[in-house]
Amino acid sequence: MDTLNKKDDKEGLTRGTIQLLKDGKKDIFRELIEELKPYDQAMLYQNIPTKHKPLFLELLTLLEVTGLLRHLSKDEQLLVLKTLDPKRATDILDLMEVDDLAFLLDDLSLKEIDNLIVKMQLEEMEILRRIMRYPKKTAGRVMTTRYIWVHHSYTVEQAIHKLKSFRNIAAYINYLYVIDDDKKLIGVVSYRDLLLADLNKCIEMFMEKNVVKIDGLTKQEEAAKIIGRYDFVSLPVTDENNILVGIITVDDILDIVVQEANEDIEKLLATGKEITFQTNPFVAARRRMPWLILLLFIGLVSGGIIERFENTLETVVALAFFMPMIAGMTGNTGTQSLAVVVRGLVSEDLNFKKASQLLFRELLVGIIIGITCAIFIAMIAYVWRGSLALGLVVGASLLATLIIGTLAGTVIPLILYKLKADPAVASGPLITTINDILSLLIYFGIATMFISNLM
Repeated sequence: MDTLNKKDDKEGLTRGTIQLLKDGKKDIFRELIEELKPYDQAMLYQNIPTKHKPLFLELLTLLEVTGLLRHLSKDEQLLVLKTLDPKRATDILDLMEVDDLAFLLDDLSLKEIDNLIVKMQLEEMEILRRIMRYPKKTAGRVMTTRYIWVHHSYTVEQAIHKLKSFRNIAAYINYLYVIDDDKKLIGVVSYRDLLLADLNKCIEMFMEKNVVKIDGLTKQEEAAKIIGRYDFVSLPVTDENNILVGIITVDDILDIVVQEANEDIEKLLATGKEITFQTNPFVAARRRMPWLILLLFIGLVSGGIIERFENTLETVVALAFFMPMIAGMTGNTGTQSLAVVVRGLVSEDLNFKKASQLLFRELLVGIIIGITCAIFIAMIAYVWRGSLALGLVVGASLLATLIIGTLAGTVIPLILYKLKADPAVASGPLITTINDILSLLIYFGIATMFISNLM
């Protein structure tokens, strides 16, 4: 058991768990599980062989399985629910947060959804169906209905009593949301202010009336920006009539931020879909291949450019020595600018003024980097090949290509953003390939112009 108690020894923990399951030592297994956090339980579940997973799940409590599910992928969650007996699976669905459940059912057909939720408690089922009516990627899809509201006529004592009564149901008790007779949101009270107020004082007298809220159709990214901007731990969601329908909590926002970041990284790397350590190699290759094949054909244009300037290259063979450097530097600076723009678009509300400032800033960055690198490479080319003309041609080419590469990495995602397309689709490989073509055109174009000086 000493090995099992070392949580950092993952392999030992996995081997020990498998042995406990094989030997049927359920009591010792339970002792081990109770020492682990839900995340660690989920990682342990993923690491054990498939044949031992049904028993692993059988020995967990309903709450433990529910907590474990939060840390698994959609496919793994559905597999767990199918592994459990129907009654236990239904009980777990009732325990899950409706926003987590909505995310789980996101990509299933209506028939599959009905088969899963048909035996859920009627109230939970209706709440889930209401949330599922909101479009994907909206605030309504990730909100929870487990919040505490109080009527504006409540006293502090009444509010505290309600808070205590619903403490096991509410997702967060940091805020109490104040509604009027029509269930419209008119204020919010923090838990701290409630504790410090006189028991007989009316909530309406000290509630915050200027409530920051969002509509259920608001994009999830916008909700994340608002929570980050105001340092909230939760954010109320209302409908078109200002009726409170749910709240978004900070843990859901963190999930959204991580999910969006992963999606952007996948697009920047031109993989398109999630690829993890567990992804089958054939699946991973299939997901990467389409973009790479497309870029392969686009890259053939580079070969056509070199063929077009074949005479120049034959006349001054030394030009070939600097081709990889020119193309590589241009692609790298374009990718850097792309990353800066995509990251900035997540945290900034872009307008024409900000876009112009960003474009001008990146132009200056390109010029500064271009001049610095051009001086270095011109000196190196002169010392290496003993030709001042070659040094000037390579330096001037690098200066021009770095400026254009920086601008391309900035302009392309801005244009896509303006066209309501995802700027992350201007992926790193695509920007690099485009910049390779431009850099070769500029390089050989300048070299051809000064070919007499290079001979």
